[in-house]
Amino acid sequence: MIVPNRLREFLLPVDRAHRVGRLLVICAVVGVVAGLGAIFFEVLVDLAKYYLLDGIAGYRPPGPGAEGRVAPHTDTLFRPWVLALLPAAGGLVSGALVYWLAPEAEGHGTDGAIDAYHNKRGFIRTRVPFVKALASAITLGTGGSAGREGPIAHIGAGLASGLATALRLSTRERRLLMAAGLAAGIGAIFRAPLAGALFAAEVLYLEMDLEFEVLVPAVIASIVAFSVFTIPFGAAPLFSTPSFVFRSPLELIPYLALTLMIAGGAKVHVKIFDYVHGRFKSWKIPRPLKPAAGGLVVGAFAFFLPEAMGSGYGIVQHAFTGQVTLGILAAVALGKMVTTAFTVGSGGSGGIFGPAIVIGGAIGGFVGGLAEIYMPELSPSQGAFVIVGMAGFFAAAAHTPVSTIIMVSEMTGSYELLVPTMWVCIIGSLLVRRSTLYQSQLPRRSDSPVHLGEMMGEVLERLTVRDALRSPEVEPMISVPASTGLEELLRRFSESHHAVFAIVDDQGRLLGIVNDQTLRQAIGTEALLTEFVVAADLVEPAPTLRFGETLHSAMRKMVSSRLDELVVVDEQDEHKAVGTLSRRDLISTYDKYIQLDRRERTDDTAWPGMLRRFRDTAKPTDHG
Repeated sequence: MIVPNRLREFLLPVDRAHRVGRLLVICAVVGVVAGLGAIFFEVLVDLAKYYLLDGIAGYRPPGPGAEGRVAPHTDTLFRPWVLALLPAAGGLVSGALVYWLAPEAEGHGTDGAIDAYHNKRGFIRTRVPFVKALASAITLGTGGSAGREGPIAHIGAGLASGLATALRLSTRERRLLMAAGLAAGIGAIFRAPLAGALFAAEVLYLEMDLEFEVLVPAVIASIVAFSVFTIPFGAAPLFSTPSFVFRSPLELIPYLALTLMIAGGAKVHVKIFDYVHGRFKSWKIPRPLKPAAGGLVVGAFAFFLPEAMGSGYGIVQHAFTGQVTLGILAAVALGKMVTTAFTVGSGGSGGIFGPAIVIGGAIGGFVGGLAEIYMPELSPSQGAFVIVGMAGFFAAAAHTPVSTIIMVSEMTGSYELLVPTMWVCIIGSLLVRRSTLYQSQLPRRSDSPVHLGEMMGEVLERLTVRDALRSPEVEPMISVPASTGLEELLRRFSESHHAVFAIVDDQGRLLGIVNDQTLRQAIGTEALLTEFVVAADLVEPAPTLRFGETLHSAMRKMVSSRLDELVVVDEQDEHKAVGTLSRRDLISTYDKYIQLDRRERTDDTAWPGMLRRFRDTAKPTDHG
């Protein structure tokens, strides 16, 4: 991406005072770029459907209420046999495009953006957004069971990454802009600016953790992108829904039954997706042929159940008003799980959010229909179950409950069902904790390479020298009288793992240290070997530590003094040596604390509670 020099000079921060303001301006630019990218992608998908799905196969599935069309329907007669073959042809073409031009653009896209944030310094090649847009438009235009979320996330993130690279921004700023671009793309194409920003901060991690520094840039970029996108397509919610309300807490009982169905369905969906993806990944055939083979399976399903292909949004739209039978809803839920796995899991280019909310809506409509039959006095309308099911299924399968609650509310314009939606999304996410559609998600912020140094420093600031010296692996300190000869000093070093000895006078007062480097130099000095040398001749001053000092301070002193071990002195008397702390002891203490954190991460594991349990499990030694 080429940026004019004048624009680069304006956007690049000149000092810290301007850095934040300039970054926010750049986020607005990202919003404009991502909004234009969303418009381009939306038009491209509509044209692909017009010329391929409609023009060749004569298939015109219904869409959501507010979905606009670039071109009217054709007069082509419906051809089921063409419809059965079209996904395979689309898979072959899109697979070839991706394989030859940008292999990292295969799959559903969001995973690629997540991986770039954690492991690639936020860098995405400039060509990826354009290849992703074209390949995904072909996949969607030929009936592949996929959505727009993954492609637009990758497109928005890729455009933002390219802009950051062109401006020569820092790695941290590129990551922030990349996440803002992801949010902007989602917020624009689903007309859900708040949800897009929350999604970008939430989808990076498996557990309920947010990337807080992403939120402000993501909100700004998402609002601007949404504003740009609505100029040609309008700002109405994507789905048109009747007015649903939450009337009584007793309604949470049938919604709890929906939660159990949603959680079970999400686990099954993830298992099917992972199994198909794994089989295709290990299949030894040319990569462009894999999406084509997946398309054959999708086409076979489409021949008998056309509703299982494409976006499926029309089924959800009709289910709001009870126009779809329970049998069709059940068939669509199961069929979309299979067709989505074979479309995207085979390497096809498309998103998984769209199919997931269709599956969830179908399950919700099915459970709602049964609830109206068997518990009419407690059950809300079937359409309400559809909306709540849409949110609950994706929240459970992707572990994004907060953003999904807002996303579905913004997409449907229905905010009266927030209570049951929160109920289903949160419980469903807890029930499906170990399964996710996004393989690049990391458990939590502390596991991300982005925050490794930050988290390590945070832990070391909370642990003290006393905590490290309580470890039973720490060797007792060796103090050496200043009159000890060189030969005896060498013998003691050879029998010990310590890197330094504390040198004391006749009253036991600390004079300094002798370290292993000094001894090696003494051995290599012929004059020292021919004279009588004692420890006092080799002693040198060194920084000391106290019990209450943090391990972060200890690490800084080790680095500045270039010593791997430091002497610990008494809190009241700086000339009284009571132990030594090595770099190995420090790292071991840090590692034990992290392992305890991972084993016992519950509500009781706030920093004070964690420190208390850590210190209770440590065994005091002679040092403590």
